[in-house]
Amino acid sequence: MSNAADLRKQKCRHQLTALNAEGIAQRLPAVAAWKLQDGKIVREFTFADYYDTLAYVNALAYIIHAEDHHPELVVTYNRCIVKFNTHSVNDGKGGLSENDFICAAKLDALFERSFA
Repeated sequence: MSNAADLRKQKCRHQLTALNAEGIAQRLPAVAAWKLQDGKIVREFTFADYYDTLAYVNALAYIIHAEDHHPELVVTYNRCIVKFNTHSVNDGKGGLSENDFICAAKLDALFERSFA
């Protein structure tokens, strides 16, 4: 079972396989604020204002670029919704991989350090 600290220490890798339901269930507790939704892990981050929202999105962009694992983002005045899945697994059909949980844990840490 992975915990958040272990996930944050890892780097995203290429050529992964999709996690099965058991693998997903084992990793979700490590990123407890994230919910499983339509085959993705999803979290809504809330901020005081647009400036803080954009500051988070810019910092998030740095992290996900370094990991080469890019989520779907919805950015509004005081919210950022992040959705992770891995398009390249399951013969291109997509699914969740270890990379999704690694990045989710890193984004949680960023939020807790700077915006919580």
